[in-house]
Amino acid sequence: MARPLPFTCEKRPASGSIGMVVTNHPLGSAAGTEMLAAGGNAIDAAVSALLTLTVVEPMMVGIAGGGLSHVRLQDGRHLVMDALACAAKDMHAGSYDPVSDTPPNHMDVKDRRNTVGPSAVAVPGNLAGWCRLHELYGKLPFPDLVEPAIRTASKGFLATHYLSGAVNEFQEDLRKDPECARVLMPEGRPPRFGERIFMQDYADSLRLIAREGAAALHGGALGAALADRLATGGPDAGWVTQNDLRDYRPVERGVITGTYRGFEIVGPPPPASSGVHIVQMLNILEAYDMSGLGFGSVEALDLLARTIALAFEDRRAASGDPDFVDVPVERLTSKDYASDCRTRLGFNQQSAPQAESADTTHVTVADRDGNIVTATHTINGLFGARIMVPETGIIPNNYMMNYDPHPGRALSIAPGKRVPTSMAPMIVTRDGTPRFALGLPGGLRIFPSAMQAIVNLIDHRMSLQEAVEAPRIWTQGQEVEIEKPYAPMAEGLAEAGHGVKVVPHIGGGMNAIGFEENGLTGAACWRADGTAMGIGGGLARPGVRFWPDKAPDDDGASTPGTDSSEARP
Repeated sequence: MARPLPFTCEKRPASGSIGMVVTNHPLGSAAGTEMLAAGGNAIDAAVSALLTLTVVEPMMVGIAGGGLSHVRLQDGRHLVMDALACAAKDMHAGSYDPVSDTPPNHMDVKDRRNTVGPSAVAVPGNLAGWCRLHELYGKLPFPDLVEPAIRTASKGFLATHYLSGAVNEFQEDLRKDPECARVLMPEGRPPRFGERIFMQDYADSLRLIAREGAAALHGGALGAALADRLATGGPDAGWVTQNDLRDYRPVERGVITGTYRGFEIVGPPPPASSGVHIVQMLNILEAYDMSGLGFGSVEALDLLARTIALAFEDRRAASGDPDFVDVPVERLTSKDYASDCRTRLGFNQQSAPQAESADTTHVTVADRDGNIVTATHTINGLFGARIMVPETGIIPNNYMMNYDPHPGRALSIAPGKRVPTSMAPMIVTRDGTPRFALGLPGGLRIFPSAMQAIVNLIDHRMSLQEAVEAPRIWTQGQEVEIEKPYAPMAEGLAEAGHGVKVVPHIGGGMNAIGFEENGLTGAACWRADGTAMGIGGGLARPGVRFWPDKAPDDDGASTPGTDSSEARP
């Protein structure tokens, strides 16, 4: 049907018959594609891409961060590798001094100790999670996966507008750390677009990781260097120790599965809130004719806003680390509960605002054998704790800003505890066959944006490129954020009872893969440096270099007395 609000896609999709890699940086996509071309699978490609992104997107992701990888194996099994960061063993509910007991700054602490510096760092999980994935399901030797990252760090890469802007935004904090300033601002200023950045110390760290794997950080020399750096600063010292690093383990989890108009919706379980609440929201919307309402109509946007606000109300009431909090997954994802929710949609939900960093990265990968990886990983805030471990190039996370600094609350600090995340590495299937895989950065705006993309694909019959680039809407129950193409609908939304704010973008760069009979489609959106790379073609037909009377034996050797290089008469 005709869209009330037409929009123009800024990027173009890629096609591939035997492989597809989509990441939020061209060199990340190139690294993953290199692994597929070398005979690796989607797991190899995703890990290699993520390692390379730790070089070219140092503001977004690093080996000392955390995240989730959702994998669909070629035999149809789904799993989620939970590599989220957790609180150190010596931390407790009163580790920080909060500056306020009430929103909006109830998560802030004295001297920003949960945001900047050693005291903001939680026990990281990214490298351990990536190495565990490769150990279980990869094909290529692990050093091969690290090589593109080493090459990029040592030979240098060109600064994008995205990176340059991020350094500029946080240059005051970055200047205070000599290592950050030396590497990220070698001329004493933020890098200009197109200037080459080198990370020689980090290249050496990656070489050690290529030899030792996760043990380099979780028990080895890199871990010792990280722990030593975090122990400095006197009253601003951190809590993460070598023992914390040595004892960290990623967790292999099952998935949340729901249905929407004949499609299966598969996402991550708690501590991720995305799988639960995307299924919940789609269950609610299933009773409405979203296609008939039309994309971008006031009626559709009003319904989306009320549905998202209700999901946030339930998220605040029941979400968290399942080792610490009882999350009623079955109730929240049931069709019966969705029916109850629809009776509440006529009211604006006014749950207290929740906080979560919006800075992270995402990759989506598929191979010819049916393996799929959709993975979201981060160091939390831009440039994490905004310090760099000397002689390693490692930028640690600032995950502790996601914990409530007050004792006795659902998100209060406890040793080993993970906090809820909005990361939404999603896969949509039909009759068990993959149809779409997608994800994006963006903190609390992630899972509502992923839900909208699924509605775009299923209800509005958008192409993959349209679905990821389409304008978005978001709210927690207070004012409703809309992207600029929706601005003409602001007056109608206000008349429906919403406060409205037009914003430059909602969430970050979504990237996705579509699965069709004739191959794979990859799409990335304008909100990041996203790039899709597809692979077609393949190896030569077996025996193409040999004549029928000169075919090689089964072991590959030519028949005695023949010359495989003989020219055709």
